[in-house]
Amino acid sequence: MSKKYGDKTVVDQLSFSVSSGEVFGLLGRNGAGKTTTIKMMLGLVTPDEGSVMWRRENGLKGASFGYLPEERGLYPKAKVADQLSYFARLEGMNKQTIKKSVDYWLDRFEIAMYRNKMAGDLSKGNQQKVQLAATLIHNPDLIILDEPFSGLDPVNTNLLTDVILEEKQKGKVIIMSSHQMEQVEKFCKEVVIMKDGHALLTGDLDEIKNSYGLMYLSLYGDIDRIISFCHVHGYGFEQEEKRIIIPLKKEEEPLTVLSHLRNEEISITEVTYLQPTLHQIFVEKVGS
Repeated sequence: MSKKYGDKTVVDQLSFSVSSGEVFGLLGRNGAGKTTTIKMMLGLVTPDEGSVMWRRENGLKGASFGYLPEERGLYPKAKVADQLSYFARLEGMNKQTIKKSVDYWLDRFEIAMYRNKMAGDLSKGNQQKVQLAATLIHNPDLIILDEPFSGLDPVNTNLLTDVILEEKQKGKVIIMSSHQMEQVEKFCKEVVIMKDGHALLTGDLDEIKNSYGLMYLSLYGDIDRIISFCHVHGYGFEQEEKRIIIPLKKEEEPLTVLSHLRNEEISITEVTYLQPTLHQIFVEKVGS
């Protein structure tokens, strides 16, 4: 798909597919073209080139979808249960099914005690859970989540993680856009990383990591002497609390580094050989 606004190309020949029962990561910095891509998928914006296919058919006809936008989409002066019921009616659900679904999602997101509260009176985290309930209320086939963990504390992050995994197990198609790379790594088998409207990297996340060209040696031990060693031998490094992480080119054996450390009698208490994280790849590819 491609989309221009005037002379500016905001999405440039972007192409990807998502299978049922998978979570796909749509990643990029602000302004990379993610939101325009989502709007084209939902039919809110018409692509200048290309098309969206759902089960080999053009467009999302015949598919039900739930979209969680990054910005809040709730009515602040409406009661939580009332507006969930309203959103469900918009999806064509009958009264009996609506009540059952509203009760289920209020319980599932642990916000049943707020059902008669005005949405605007809730905390940001609880508003996010109401909005997530509105996204899932009608049991959609396609779920698009834009920054779903925004405003959630660690306990509610774990709760949403469980919900996403449950929807994945049901065979839903899930597309997630997030700046929280550690969350994306938990869920996504495939990703696309966008910059300036085009895909820098796309495909299987494990294959992207394996082909990245850098591995990392994680060392615990005599931190001061390890840092001095890196300076003397010209190794770059990152310090994270009580460990040192040294990036290595694939042709540079970690055993060589460890041998040098041993020869210099530098105390090492723990060694781990790491793949690059998605966060490291993201910063390397789209940072400037």
